[in-house]
Amino acid sequence: MTLADSEIEYIEGILGRQMNELEEGMLDVMFSEHCSYKSSRPFLRAFPTEGENIILGPGDDAGLVSVTDKYALAVGMESHNHPSAIEPYGGAGTGIGGILRDIISMGAMPIALLDSLRFGPLEEDQKSRYLFEHVVKGISDYGNRVGVPTVAGEIEFDESFRTNPLVNVMCVGLVEKDKIVRAQAPNIGDVFLLMGGTTGRDGIHGVTFASEELTSDSETEDRPAVQVADPFTKKRVLEASLEILEKINVSGVKDLGGGGLTCCISELVDSSQNGALVDLRAIPLRETGMTPYEIMLSESQERMVFVINPDDVKLAQEICDKHEITSSVIGEVIDGNNMIISDEGEEIANLPTILLADPPSIDRPIKEVPEDTEKIELKEPGVYKSLPKLLSSPNIASKEWVYKQYDHEVQVRTVVKPGDDAAVLRIDENTAIALTTDSNTIHTKLSPFDGAAGCVAEAIRNVISMGATPYAVVDCLNFGNPETPEILWQFKTAIEGMALVAEKFNAPVISGNVSFYNETEGIKINPTPAVGVIGVEDIENIRTMDFKNEGDKILLIGKTYDELTGSEYHRTIHGIEKGTAPRIRIDEEVANGQCVLDLISNDKDKNITAVHDVSAGGLAVALSEMVIKSGLGCDVTLKDDELDKIQLLYSESHARYLLTVKADALDDILSKIDVPCEVIGEVKGTSLNVNDHEFSFEDLNDAYHGVIEKYMA
Repeated sequence: MTLADSEIEYIEGILGRQMNELEEGMLDVMFSEHCSYKSSRPFLRAFPTEGENIILGPGDDAGLVSVTDKYALAVGMESHNHPSAIEPYGGAGTGIGGILRDIISMGAMPIALLDSLRFGPLEEDQKSRYLFEHVVKGISDYGNRVGVPTVAGEIEFDESFRTNPLVNVMCVGLVEKDKIVRAQAPNIGDVFLLMGGTTGRDGIHGVTFASEELTSDSETEDRPAVQVADPFTKKRVLEASLEILEKINVSGVKDLGGGGLTCCISELVDSSQNGALVDLRAIPLRETGMTPYEIMLSESQERMVFVINPDDVKLAQEICDKHEITSSVIGEVIDGNNMIISDEGEEIANLPTILLADPPSIDRPIKEVPEDTEKIELKEPGVYKSLPKLLSSPNIASKEWVYKQYDHEVQVRTVVKPGDDAAVLRIDENTAIALTTDSNTIHTKLSPFDGAAGCVAEAIRNVISMGATPYAVVDCLNFGNPETPEILWQFKTAIEGMALVAEKFNAPVISGNVSFYNETEGIKINPTPAVGVIGVEDIENIRTMDFKNEGDKILLIGKTYDELTGSEYHRTIHGIEKGTAPRIRIDEEVANGQCVLDLISNDKDKNITAVHDVSAGGLAVALSEMVIKSGLGCDVTLKDDELDKIQLLYSESHARYLLTVKADALDDILSKIDVPCEVIGEVKGTSLNVNDHEFSFEDLNDAYHGVIEKYMA
């Protein structure tokens, strides 16, 4: 049990009595960090959550953003870190299943999955390779079998994730605005229809397991807390759910994720200030001899609860029968504010729903960690010798080994496939959405405010580079133990940085997840704010990063600063992670981003032929990627009186974009740019030529491709 003595005292003060075993288990689950957000809630309030296009912000299973007059997107992001560390295939698969159910719970059809993954170094550790291989297989098998494309993502390999991998998944669903449903139970007398998979002993105390640090014994001791994935049942549940939503006027719906029936039912009724009566014996079980404790805390997968009028039960169950899934009426919405569990007519638990659904937050101590501002003196290798090695870093190199396992074209919406700055999906004949996930854990470790702000800024630059206006942000905040004052300061400060960028770009945070306790016996992960951004655009405005035409001029928008510390160059070439992160200069970030958007939206003649943001690896890597993607080369001259060549090539300063422009339109385009901009070269030949140093296409391509394949062979 994880309830603290003070929490037990608080609970029993409200109840006026001691808890019984079942009630204690239910409250233990709901007071867990995973369910209650008790350490994070006070800080999450800093996020902007409302905006012109926002239908629903945080608080439900997913956020909702308007994209056309007819359609909205349901968007969510979840973590499944601890389960994936114990059982990578099943942990990743059930993570996919959980986020899909969240989207279905809003009445939406899932149309895209994205992932944000972290592992230990591939080159040094067989365990990291094993976790990587089986997490990717779990994601691909589950997503492919349920028919939802995995369209984008990002991956990092770092020593801090060797014993604690991170598996974060984002899902986007499409719903007609008049068919949106919520997690609520507003009508007394409505019934709870439990449908989908049966209830077994898997996943019991999964949320309390996720609210503790891992240990060297976790792989054996905590395996029962990992849920069992079942993608084939999930597909039937998805299809049956959408049919129920189409044919029945549903009052509310919620998936059974962390906390199982306890969490699902209590949150449904608490949101409507009603109560619930649950008949334990009406719950379909997979195993014999299950106790009330096991039934109410089970986190068996592929289960949903629909809140419907009793008159609609017959039709709902006929739909479930048609799709060959189990269904049962397990209780009803009642007057009052308590959740009551009965077993063959005997009341065995009676708890106020607000106690279950809204535990008190904890005021934990915070301690600031000063930045490391000591100047770093390094013996640099040849300026240009470093580029092939940098391109061969698993953090920079092609992730084709991963995304070739994903079906990214099922549902036939994908316009821009994995490998660009963002994925682009068609919504209707005129509208597309750009989707991306991003994070930078070294930057956030070194400077939590600027590092986390930079994660949001980079994700926004990615959708802008595709021609899309950023509409909304979702996140997965992965940190260490919040009981450590320095960790909680990291968390608080990171949120402040993220909130600044989201607010200035009018891209509210509409959904998210917090994952604490990502530590194993004192080894802490780098703080990892994984950020997803949704952008909306006219289909005519879509741009991609690859060079298109010989003779096109190359423009650099934005200023490069001396910001090598925390860079991929420092990590890969020198093996250090020290110093401070690149600064967020928010006025420059917003102005440069808006400039690029305005240029694209007014470019009816398609004179702007390619756009790419500059991020990990700096300008040298960004230019290399444009060459590799297209097979066309470029001739570039970089010069700055205040910076040396290494700083110019590899600094990771924010607010920068590379654009290519048709030569005969250059003067016209330049006349419309009112932010720092310079013409640095032109598309030419097949080699990358920087300051008269030439890299052949073959050398760049060979360095960039096949890296992960080599380690995973």
